[in-house]
Amino acid sequence: MNSPQSDPHSPLHKIDDMDRKLITILNHNGRASYTDIAKEVGLSRVAVQMRVQALIENGTIERFACILNPAHLGITVSAFFNVDVEPRYLMQVADALGEEPEVTSLYHMSGPSKLHMHGLFLNHTDMENFLQNKLYRTEGVTGVDCQILIKRYKSRMGIRL
Repeated sequence: MNSPQSDPHSPLHKIDDMDRKLITILNHNGRASYTDIAKEVGLSRVAVQMRVQALIENGTIERFACILNPAHLGITVSAFFNVDVEPRYLMQVADALGEEPEVTSLYHMSGPSKLHMHGLFLNHTDMENFLQNKLYRTEGVTGVDCQILIKRYKSRMGIRL
């Protein structure tokens, strides 16, 4: 049996210790320059640039993003939803909710046809309008459980190596 490192079809085959170092640095600071990264890991700037480009091209790095603090933008309500959906409508509901600008993440969860969703809203009225005019009116939605975030202690995008 092949180990993930020896299997050429395994994504782990493409990641070595140097790639892990680069990913760790970029996870901490996505704006780090290739020159600064090169100094930290002991490679040339060109070697770092080539490795990062390879990680982008093979899909290991999906994208670089700017993470905003909602509270600093006047967005005061962060809520998590468990949305019960008739099984035959699951993909249709997921597609519809995925298009809504208030929805920041959406997952199909184990259990009887559930979607787990996170949304950000300017205020409680904005969230109520979303519920009444969008979520409750979406064909196939049979139930909604909502929990409003009180305090965020930790939030991380992506994975840690």
